[in-house]
Amino acid sequence: MDPRRVLVFRAVARAGSLSGAARELGWTQPAVSQQLQRLEREVGSPLLLRSTRGVELTEAGRLLLQRADSIAGALHMAEEELASLADLRGGRVRLVAFPSAAATMAPAALKELARDHPAIEVAMVEAEPPEAWAAVRTGEADLALVFGYDGPPPDDGDLTWLPLTVEPVDLVLPPGHPAASRRAVRLGELARDTWVGGCHRCRQHLVDRCRRAGFEPALSHETDDNVAVQALVAAGLGVTMLPRSSLQAFQHPDVVVRQSKALGERHVGLVYRPGAEQVPATRALVERLVAVTR
Repeated sequence: MDPRRVLVFRAVARAGSLSGAARELGWTQPAVSQQLQRLEREVGSPLLLRSTRGVELTEAGRLLLQRADSIAGALHMAEEELASLADLRGGRVRLVAFPSAAATMAPAALKELARDHPAIEVAMVEAEPPEAWAAVRTGEADLALVFGYDGPPPDDGDLTWLPLTVEPVDLVLPPGHPAASRRAVRLGELARDTWVGGCHRCRQHLVDRCRRAGFEPALSHETDDNVAVQALVAAGLGVTMLPRSSLQAFQHPDVVVRQSKALGERHVGLVYRPGAEQVPATRALVERLVAVTR
């Protein structure tokens, strides 16, 4: 099986059409089609079902795509190793970061990296941990800043986890709230308050912590936007809890932040494919992310 044809197949599967893959590869559509036909002859099975709407993977195609992602990731690592041999005078790192890390930890690390190794290119994309984790696993990213509440995120065994920091989760109250005058607040005191939460996945920690305190939170507003969450609280429309780095990224001037041990903590770290930390450009960024968080 020709690995170059496997990568052409991967481009078609990712683009959803032969024409989209041809544009991405800079080829003609007939050339892409010819490579796919040869690959299908090599594997002895159809890989794609073609239609006017694009392409759909067969069962054999889905199996091959999993291997193709690994091949693409390994080749990218090889390219970066070769480009970076000359004392880090080159290289490119693809970083995915959750929103508050993209606004705090990542800029600080990228600034240090640009100062020390200006020839290294970093492309950063913002994504929540599940999507960031998937991007590293499929070879679309080299590093991902992710988190887990009250411990590291669940480990599926495919990636390496490097812990960076543990941050508290704080209570965010509107001005004039009865609990705002105290430095520390018991969570049970807020059982009758209205709460501002994120999407179903993002608010699970809030719900779990309130249940531990003996009540079900009354969630009236839902948004994952850190600015919108605090604006709602500042307007007196609810209370919420936010990790410390979210408040470092932005804190509304009219909210009151208080500590509560009952809110737990968030564990922040990096995930990457085993061996990626040996690529010089990637290692340089890892070192700076470790430095700015510790």
